Amino acid sequence: MATRRSAPAPAPRPYHHGDLRQAMLQAASQLIEEQGLENFTLRECARRAGVSHGAPAHHFGDVRGLLTALVTEGFEQLHATMLAHEAAAAPDAYAQLVANGQAYVAFAHAHRGRFQLMFRRDRVHADDPTLQQAGRATYGRLQHHIAAVLAAARAGPALQDAKALLAWTVVHGLSTLSLEDGLFAERGKMPAHGVAALLDTFMVMLRPGLEAAEPQPPPQRRSVSRARSG
Repeated sequence: MATRRSAPAPAPRPYHHGDLRQAMLQAASQLIEEQGLENFTLRECARRAGVSHGAPAHHFGDVRGLLTALVTEGFEQLHATMLAHEAAAAPDAYAQLVANGQAYVAFAHAHRGRFQLMFRRDRVHADDPTLQQAGRATYGRLQHHIAAVLAAARAGPALQDAKALLAWTVVHGLSTLSLEDGLFAERGKMPAHGVAALLDTFMVMLRPGLEAAEPQPPPQRRSVSRARSG
């Protein structure tokens, strides 16, 4: 009698979505957008992805690991949004800087929950190398444009870092405040295009300061006691 060969064991079946990591990131993004960061749970995220609540540990370790990956992806998407806006803008240095800021506003309003999470160091592994690299690449776009603006205006580079921080403060502050309910209560919640128009106005107002040469230090004042004795 011929020996019957046993059938080979079937290969392990993958999760139905085929990519657990990406499915978890997508579910996490949707959950944060819908319910906010404070109501985020790893269990609900796993349920939405269609896996057991213990499955995400293989990729992320814990909820902080998942949020770290989500924030890293967020900075990468913000970087791509900046490149797209810059490519559509005029080539001069200041137009490129404005386009960079407009990309920031557009991303914030398109991904409110993720944008707010991106600046919550207490909820992620802030020292994660991949996250740090993504953040530096994004801020590097702003630094690049500030350097180009100063070069075009023949302004010295001594305050380049401070001017980059000033520009980011304006753009990030407007983006953040415009997402808060009640900021523009007298005229209703401002839509993204309204915030974009307001940013254009701010950037016109900001331009003289960014393009100015290095300011002279203020003259030293004599103390009141010395002025009286003199």
